[in-house]
Amino acid sequence: MDSSKQTQTQIVQMTQFIINEAKDKAEEIDTKALQEFSVEKLKIVNSTKDKIQQDYVRKTKVLDTQAAIARSTAINRSRLEKIKSRQDMLGKLAEESKQQLVQQLKSDATLKSFITNLIVQGALILLEDEVQVRCRATDDAIVTACFDAASKEYTKIIKTETGVNKAVKLSLDKDVKLPPAPSSAAHGKSCLGGVALACQNGTITIDNTIDSRLGLVLEQAKPTIRHLLFSK
Repeated sequence: MDSSKQTQTQIVQMTQFIINEAKDKAEEIDTKALQEFSVEKLKIVNSTKDKIQQDYVRKTKVLDTQAAIARSTAINRSRLEKIKSRQDMLGKLAEESKQQLVQQLKSDATLKSFITNLIVQGALILLEDEVQVRCRATDDAIVTACFDAASKEYTKIIKTETGVNKAVKLSLDKDVKLPPAPSSAAHGKSCLGGVALACQNGTITIDNTIDSRLGLVLEQAKPTIRHLLFSK
């Protein structure tokens, strides 16, 4: 009887030992599983954070790029508008200058003096004995009327500058004519007036038209005009 009780007690102790061992093992497994879970969770969190951070950086770069493009586009558009505005202003100035010049040359006396000077200037550049003068068909009479005064002025200037007596024979070019005056009804090339000079059978020419001279003056005066109109 005592032996049976003792055996029963040993069985209970052994069972309790096994249960305790099982509990310890279970706790150990739980602890290890929890640790592994925490490690994996941390990895996933960190990975997600990195992905979110990278995505944020990428989107930020995209937004920065878009903003830079938009800013550059706006600046370029502003520059183009400014350039167009300036060109429009210069074009308007050129047109107004043409109109004022045409108004001033409506007087025959003023026009004759002007054309005479243009012929003399061109002849002094060419320094030829014979020079043909080209003009608009409507200006034939007044241009021809300037030949005598222009020839005398040419000789006078050459004499004063060099002491040499030199004359120039001026003739009207009847075959080659400058384009007509600008007209809303006419299309193609036009000419405000003035003359062109030719020599050596037309191989050498000097453009002394009003259009050419005005264009040259405006081109040379552009820096001053820009400073006066756009410096601010």
